[in-house]
This record gives sequence, structure tokens and C-alpha cells, in this order.
Amino acid sequence: MIPYEEVILEHWRNPRNKGRLPAPDVDVVEANPLCGDVIRLQLEVRDGRVKDVRFDGRGCAISQAAASLLTEMIKGKTIPDLKGFSDQELLTALGGVVKTRLSCALLPLRALKKALSSL
Repeated sequence: MIPYEEVILEHWRNPRNKGRLPAPDVDVVEANPLCGDVIRLQLEVRDGRVKDVRFDGRGCAISQAAASLLTEMIKGKTIPDLKGFSDQELLTALGGVVKTRLSCALLPLRALKKALSSL
């Protein structure tokens, strides 16, 4: 397993799916008022599946890297599959527990859950 520091630095330096969709079906913003991190998550959904996804925002390396990683994980997945997506799945993909920064690491997942509730 790659140490979480390496996963976070890679996704922070080279974010995947960063930017905006021209015509998203879902567009949500989630913020962490304690630290100021903000994630905007946009989804294009076709036939019950995430066809495309983008994120934008500002914040620490952990929240931005977690958003990048999450977008890779959810692209192509069905909405029912995503409704069961757990905190642990994202934390495992990040390479382990981000002990003191869980709210930062899970902010993109909160945005996803908010997006799914609007579908």
C-alpha cells in the first residue's frame, strides 16, 4: 500500500477531473467552516450512471486530493452503488486513516452525498 502522504501529494499536485462541467445535472457546494475548505462537485448523469464528474474548490492538500481521488472512483458508477459509498472506502483509497484531518478528507464525500440526495 502506498503511504497516504504520497497519494495525497500526487493528487494535490496533479488533480484529476478538476474544473467545471459545461452543463452539469447536479452542482453542489460543501464547505468545512472550521478550516475554510470548500468543494464544488458537479455530476453529469446518464441512464442512472455518472457519465462525467468535475470538482473545484479551495482548501488544504488533503481536501483537494481527496476530491481528485473521489472523482476517479465514482466516474462510471451507478447512482445506487454510490449511495452505499462509505467513508472507509475513500479513506482506504487515500492510503489509510488521516487521523487528525478526517473532516478535510471526507469533505468531498459529504459533497457527493449532498449531490446524490438531489437526484
